[in-house]
Amino acid sequence: MTQHRNRKFWNRIAERYAARPLKNVAAYEAMLEDVAARLKPSDRVLEIGCGTGGTAIRLAPGVAQYTATDFSTEMVRIARAKPFEGNLDFRVADAASAFDGGPFDVICAFNVLHLVEDLPDTLARIHANLKPGGLLISKTWCFADLRLRVRMLFPILRLVGLFPFVTALGEAQLRQALSDAGFEIEAARVFGDYPQNPYLVARARPGA
Repeated sequence: MTQHRNRKFWNRIAERYAARPLKNVAAYEAMLEDVAARLKPSDRVLEIGCGTGGTAIRLAPGVAQYTATDFSTEMVRIARAKPFEGNLDFRVADAASAFDGGPFDVICAFNVLHLVEDLPDTLARIHANLKPGGLLISKTWCFADLRLRVRMLFPILRLVGLFPFVTALGEAQLRQALSDAGFEIEAARVFGDYPQNPYLVARARPGA
């Protein structure tokens, strides 16, 4: 039921989401530069929660195959309508079923892990669908680290349809979940103005 409501939410706001300008272009470009530097021309990459595809379109030309997925049909429709180059495929799939065609060299999850209903299960699926030593590159809102008065707004906004379901993760909890799923964090940065939205690069431990 929660996933159904979330899909309706993202389908409803897809056009507005696509038209919204980036708040911090410099931070976004810096993040893209870091991601691109970690990708190889031979890599097969999966992105879960690709939204309207802007990041996928930027990164796809640098790799052998880029599969970008989102569970919102409207988000994927908008993404497919954009001009793009490279071996890029947009697919409708949720975070539990996005892994057809794996294993992958790299899996990207930008601002999506806080939206999944079962984080341990999602991370386990990601690990299982990475090649040994593969990378998970993520950026995740850690809402539990925001001020209480801000967090208190979320249930109200959700009741009036202005905010989706989210898991109130803290960064420490996120790091522990990654470790429990068999990942070792190799890099951690903040791109932008919010330390509660960390960028983490984690490598799958072989045999974990």
